[in-house]
Order: sequence, then structure tokens, then C-alpha cells
Amino acid sequence: MANIPLEDTFADIIGKAQRGLKIADEDLAGRAGISIEELTKVKGGEFDEATVRKLAAPLNLGEKALVELGQNAWHPPSHEIHGLAQFTTQFEDMTVNSYLVYELFTKAAVAFDTGANASEMLTFAQKNLLRIKLILVTHAHPDHIADLARLQKMTYSKAYSSEAEPVEGTETFAPGKKFELGNFEIQTRQTSGHAKGGITYVVAGLKQPVAVVGDAIFCCSMGGGMVSYEEALSTNRENLFTLPDNTIICPGHGPLTTIAEQKEHNPFFPEFTK
Repeated sequence: MANIPLEDTFADIIGKAQRGLKIADEDLAGRAGISIEELTKVKGGEFDEATVRKLAAPLNLGEKALVELGQNAWHPPSHEIHGLAQFTTQFEDMTVNSYLVYELFTKAAVAFDTGANASEMLTFAQKNLLRIKLILVTHAHPDHIADLARLQKMTYSKAYSSEAEPVEGTETFAPGKKFELGNFEIQTRQTSGHAKGGITYVVAGLKQPVAVVGDAIFCCSMGGGMVSYEEALSTNRENLFTLPDNTIICPGHGPLTTIAEQKEHNPFFPEFTK
């Protein structure tokens, strides 16, 4: 897979945690034993190891993983798996990922989201003689479904989204529904909090299990609690971190990781990264 930069910096993670916990600057500085000036510098992206270490505990972040991120000390290795293709497109000032899971023998494929533009996905499918038979939406944010209508029109495929966050032109379902296509079995798990209807699709049938998570979790980060920070943390813990360690995490932004790598390097989950 492509060597995609991490989605979030250490400062982004500190900001997400602070907003999620609803802690004012003065309160956070006091809890951490630092000055407002020191906090402001760190939040502005100026890495200072001592200050960042002091901020980890009041924000309930893993200290080691947060410092590692600030030092740019780790980037995930490339994860290549036959039958999985990742597409990265530009949406305004960010990039967004979409995915295909496909069978080499039957040529049947499942699309997950569309990104800003599904052209690369459609070209890949045509080049490899794949037929996209199913489109599954992780959540309804515009960067993930921007080209949904065209992808449906070009592939004659049904599309599905969570009943908690219906997307126009899709059929809806409740978390727990299973999809089957060829040798693939796809479980649906609720990973809401960032989005009201956030869904993770866990795919069995490839060499390793694959989880397409939308914005529920990123490499060394997560989408954040735009709906509920506590819900985002709890659904990730319950429905992602219980997956096998070799599960490939396919995020809406940033590079692929495994559950094992998430447990070691994601500051939002200090029970693993201390």
C-alpha cells in the first residue's frame, strides 16, 4: 500500500482529547502543572517532551505513545494483502481513503466508501476485470460519500448505510447485520461517536481479517468525538480492540495498521500504550 502520512500530530491528539473531555486551558494547565504559555506552545505544534508528558495523564492519553508521536519515532510498515486495494483522493485540504475487497477467482468486489472521487477505483476494477456488486458506507460525512451516486450508476450496485445515519440512495441496516459475497463474510459493528451512524465492516475471507473503520480510528489517533467523545472511545474499545491482533485496520484517513500496532502506538487507549 502507499506510504500515506499520519493523519494527526501529537498536537492534534492533545486538542481532540481536551475538547472531548471539555477541559478549559486554565484547568488543563493547572492539572498538568504547566503554564498557559507552555500549553499554548504545545497546542500550536511546538513539541516539548517534558510538557507533553505532563499533559498525558490529565487527558487520559498514553504517555509513551504520545511522546513517540511527537518525536516522529514510528510509522507503520507497509501492509500488502492480496484482494485489498486502497484509493486515496483529495477532498478540499485533506486526503480520504476508500477501499475495494475482491476475489481474484470470481472477480466479485465490494466497495467501501467512495472518497472524493471514485475514478481510480473504477479504473482499477476495469483493469482487473472486477465487478463491484456491493457498496458499503462507513458514515455519512461528505468526504466519504462524495461520488456515491456515480459509483452506483456505473456499477449497478446496491449501497447500504447505517439506519442511524441514512444516506440518500442507500438501503439501511442495524449494526450486527452480515453481508455475504462469494467467499467473503462481512460483519457490521457499531463504531459511533465520531459520527452518529459510524459502522465498521469486518471482512473474513482474505489472508488476514480486515476492518474498514471509516473515521472511528486512525493510525496513532481516531476521528474524535464529533457526536460523543466517550462513545467514540467506548465503541472502539468494545468493537475494534476485541478483534484479533493481526486484523488490518483500513481507516478513512492515513495509513493502514494492525490491531497489534494500534495497541502499542495509539495514545487514546492508555490501557495498552502505557
